Amino acid sequence: MRSIASCYSEHAIKVSDSYCSGPSNQPNISSKLTPSIPNAVTCMYKAKLSTQKQLLITLTWCNSLMGQGFVIDVGDNTSSSPSKLNSISRRMQMNKGSQTFQSCSSKIEVFWDISKANYDAGPEPINGFYVMVLADSEVSLRLGDNDETETRQAKFSLVSRNEHFSGNAVYSTKAQFCDSGAAHDILIKCIREEGSRSPVLSVCIDKKKIFQVKRLRWNFRGNQAIFLDGLLVDMMWDVHDWLFNPTSGYAVFMFRTRSGLDSRLWLEEKNLEEKEQDKVGFSLLICAWKNPG
Repeated sequence: MRSIASCYSEHAIKVSDSYCSGPSNQPNISSKLTPSIPNAVTCMYKAKLSTQKQLLITLTWCNSLMGQGFVIDVGDNTSSSPSKLNSISRRMQMNKGSQTFQSCSSKIEVFWDISKANYDAGPEPINGFYVMVLADSEVSLRLGDNDETETRQAKFSLVSRNEHFSGNAVYSTKAQFCDSGAAHDILIKCIREEGSRSPVLSVCIDKKKIFQVKRLRWNFRGNQAIFLDGLLVDMMWDVHDWLFNPTSGYAVFMFRTRSGLDSRLWLEEKNLEEKEQDKVGFSLLICAWKNPG
C-alpha cells in the first residue's frame, strides 16, 4: 500500500523537480530591486521540562532608538489560542544582563549578552551572542554561541517564525522546516515583470522558481502545496490590501508544515493522535508593508 504522504505529494510541487528551476532566460532575482530588510523578527519556541511541563518562549528581536534589543515572553501551553496564553513579557534593552520574574507558576531566569553580536540584515543577531532561559533552575532555551552541554540538556523546538518587512516587494529569508532538514533560502517577489500589467507573485526556494501567480487582482488570496524535505508544506498568500488598500494595507505570506493528522485520510487508531501531540510543526509568517511607488 502506498503511503499517505506519497498520495498527497502527487498534487504538490516538488522542490527537487527540474520544473522548479524555471526558464533560463528569466532570472530569479531582479537586478533593480534589493530585498527588503526585516525590522522585527519573532521566534516562538516550545520547551519541555523534565517535569513534562511545557512552556512557550517567544523572542522578538527589534530595533529601537536605544539600539538593538529583544522582548521575551514566557507562557504556558495550556491554551489553544496564542492570544489567551498565560504569559509574562519583559523587554531586554541592555546589551548584557540578567532578569528574574515569575510566569506560569515557575521562576524564570533570563541571561543574555549581545554586546559583541554580529548582524547580517535586520535586528536578529547571527553570531557572537547568547540568550539563555531557565525555568525553575532548568535550562529550557539556549540560543547563540551554544555551550554544547547546556544545549543538550535543553529540550526545545522552533514552532514559528514571524518576520515584519517594510520596503519594496522583494523578501529574502531562510527557514528550516524540520530538525533533520536543511535551512532553505526563500525569495518572494511581488512586482510587475516585463510585459505584465499587474504585479506577479513569484516564489523561489534555493534559487529555484517554485511557482508564479499572475492576475493578482483576481488571485489576491490563495495557497499552493509544496513537497519539501519529505514534508508537505502549504504556502499561503494574501495581498488584498496591497491592491485595494495600499495606503495602510499589508500583505501576508505563510509557509506551514502539515502535521501527520493533516496529512492522513483516516485515523485508524486513537493512540496515533496521542503520538502526534508530541510532534512539533513549523510555520513561517511574513508580514510585508510596501512603500508606495
